[in-house]
Amino acid sequence: MLLEIISPEKVIYSAEIQSVRLPGRDGYFEVLKDHAPTISLLNEGEIKVVDQSGSIQVFKTNKGFVEVLNNTITVLV
Repeated sequence: MLLEIISPEKVIYSAEIQSVRLPGRDGYFEVLKDHAPTISLLNEGEIKVVDQSGSIQVFKTNKGFVEVLNNTITVLV
């Protein structure tokens, strides 16, 4: 899956990943390969990314949006 985390100023992160955990409006949720198409608001919290090698990266975020479509996850923060 491709994850892109984008702010108005720049692309913060762009890479193939195994999974991502996001702070959704109603609580945290995880996106894995072949996830159903989704658009969601994001609350303040942490985005936890597991990359292809199994390494974990955490990004703090304020509010934003996420779109999941065809194994591409686009996060706008």
